[in-house]
Amino acid sequence: MPKLYSQPDSGNCYKPRLLMAKLSVPFEHISISSTDGSTRKPEFLAKNPNGKVPLLEFDDGRLLAESNAILLHLAEGSRFVPEDAYERALMYQWLFFEQYTHEPNIAVRRALLVYPERAKDATPERLAATLEGGNKALLVMEHQLQKTPYFTGSTISVADIALYAYTHEANRGGFDLSAYPSVSKWLSRVAGDEGHVPITWLGN
Repeated sequence: MPKLYSQPDSGNCYKPRLLMAKLSVPFEHISISSTDGSTRKPEFLAKNPNGKVPLLEFDDGRLLAESNAILLHLAEGSRFVPEDAYERALMYQWLFFEQYTHEPNIAVRRALLVYPERAKDATPERLAATLEGGNKALLVMEHQLQKTPYFTGSTISVADIALYAYTHEANRGGFDLSAYPSVSKWLSRVAGDEGHVPITWLGN
């Protein structure tokens, strides 16, 4: 059984847990957190020198880091990876968007407001910049979801899993999702998909 090292309240760590639930992939959850310094301990750094979670450890000892890389590996050959080459490219497009545009604003602003140890970084300038950037990201998502029910078209993909993780917690970062009705409807569609589990779910 693979081991998933993850922080229970992290959206990035929720991504593989959510996908594994939908795919009925059993795993052992090992709680580890960047907030208490455990990701910087030598025993963890020996597994991932980058000192970040999630980290997936396979039965044979191989390791895989980065949440979206884990998603792509786990989803290979499943309904979460489009068969059409163009739709797969769109899936990659939205995964890159999630990491470079969405996460640095929506996830970061949530962290600044939720974690006490991040309070010192929550300057008015930083909060204003992440609010503006996050709303721009949500508007891009809104425009797409006005046209298609999911990000690559008519069916759910790992792009939706990746973007769901922090979007469904965006209110904790001070974002008003009522301003994005198509995004809100999409969140409900993803939550209604077979095998859905909340962010608090840590495995079997």
